[in-house]
Order: sequence, then structure tokens, then C-alpha cells
Amino acid sequence: MDTHIRDLRYFVAVAEELSFTRAAAERLFISQPSLSRQIRQLELSLRAKLFERDRRTVALTAAGAALLPEARRIIEQWEGAQRAVAAARAERTLVVGFQTRIGRGLVPSISGALPCWRLRFRQVPWSDPTVGLGDGQVDVAVAWLPMPGHDYDWTVVSTEERWVALPAAHPLAARSEVTLADLAGETFVAMPVSAGPMRDFWLANDQRPAPAVVGAEAETAEEALELVASGRAVVLVSAGNAELYRRDDVVSRPVAGLPPSRLAVVWRRDDRREAVRTLVNMFVTCMCPT
Repeated sequence: MDTHIRDLRYFVAVAEELSFTRAAAERLFISQPSLSRQIRQLELSLRAKLFERDRRTVALTAAGAALLPEARRIIEQWEGAQRAVAAARAERTLVVGFQTRIGRGLVPSISGALPCWRLRFRQVPWSDPTVGLGDGQVDVAVAWLPMPGHDYDWTVVSTEERWVALPAAHPLAARSEVTLADLAGETFVAMPVSAGPMRDFWLANDQRPAPAVVGAEAETAEEALELVASGRAVVLVSAGNAELYRRDDVVSRPVAGLPPSRLAVVWRRDDRREAVRTLVNMFVTCMCPT
């Protein structure tokens, strides 16, 4: 079975950190068991043990030490190939990634921003915290902060209160505003664990004495609201998305005292194409009118 570039990225992260825990949590934003399974699959594919590990330490084997410079070279070459293909695409397409509806009057406003380029919009599931930027699926993303890692630049274009979406028959739906304390006993819909810091932010875990009780996970806003409508859980949403996703069986109310959410235009720091800069500037102009 051929090895995927993703598996080599996982291997390099563990090899550089010499820790499955740090590599999973701080660089890859996946669970440690998932990372261990992927490394094991890579070892099976190569028919070689790559790491010696015990409860305290992780060390490269001779085979792992031999693979490390080659894996780095392959990843660098693949990234170069992606850049070359992107530069050579005849249709001159820029892909904009998003995870919840962009709305806010944005798409019509930027349609004429780059007349020589075709814009495509791609919805990316919450399980990808880079909103498609990490693996090159998209060129520019409209994303909720925080973003993982240090490979991205962004400009905040909207600051919105966090609200809670409740089943229409929920007792708190009769209130005009709720507090996080009012929601302490509620079961929440969460993003997947792989969403990293965004999962905790949209559970408001940093504002609670104890982490939120998670009753279900969802990959998209539509899935989350279906779970809410069914009465199984509640979910935090931005004020703008409370309006964009309005439906009769769900009621949204502001949550007093929570720090607001920040919507940003995000791009890869090493992407210096003029078209990307122009598109970013158009986003900022349209979403932050002077």
C-alpha cells in the first residue's frame, strides 16, 4: 500500500517532538490514539519499526532516523508540486473555504474583485481546523478564530456575540438573555476533537469551572442544529449565524458575559500571490466598511 503524504507529516511531527502527546495536541490536532494508529500503519507499510517507545520516552530507531530526512524531502517536494500546479492552472481559480455560511452580504460584493480569476467556494467540515488551508484545498478561508499553528496570517473582519441555540420548547427559550450559569446543566453539541482549540472555544470551556457536558458531535452547523431541534442538546453560535440559520424549531438567545467570537479572513503566510492579497483586501473592504 502506498504511503500518504499525511502519514509522512505525522511521522515527522513525532520524530521532531519525540513525543506522541505533543505531536498530536500541539502540531497535528488529532487524538493520540489516532496518531498512534497512523504511525503503526506506516510501520506496517514500510515493514520497519520507526520508534522505540516506553511510558516516558520516544526515540527513533535506525530505520526511523534513515526515513526522517527523506520524509522531509518528500513533503517539501510535494508542497512544491502543489504550488507549481496551482500556479499553472489554466482556469486561474481561487478557492475560498468556509465552515458556516458566509452570508453577511459578502459573496455578491466580491464577485467582481478579480475579473481574470474564477472564484469557487468550498465548505469544509469542522474536523479540519485549518478550513482547508492546511492541505491546500483552499487559497483563502473565512474562519472563526482561533486558528491552529503558526503558518497563517489573518485579519479579523467581524466581532460577534456568542449566543446559544436551544430547542424551541426549551424553558430558557422564553428568556431574552441567558448566562453560562443557566446552561451549566445542559448537554452540548461539540465540534470533533480534531477541531482543536475551536472545539473548546465553542463550548466556552475557558469560561467554566468544569468542562461542558458533550452529548453529541457535529461536522457542520446544519448537523448541529438538527441535533438541537431534536431536543438532544444545545449549541453555542455566533450572533450572525443565529440569524443566517434561523428556523422555526430552534430559538437562539444571547449568552451574557461571554467574550465575543471573531470572524477572520485567513491565508497561508507563505502564499505571496498578488491575487490572494487582492482577494483578502476585497474581503476586508467588503466586511469592514469605513
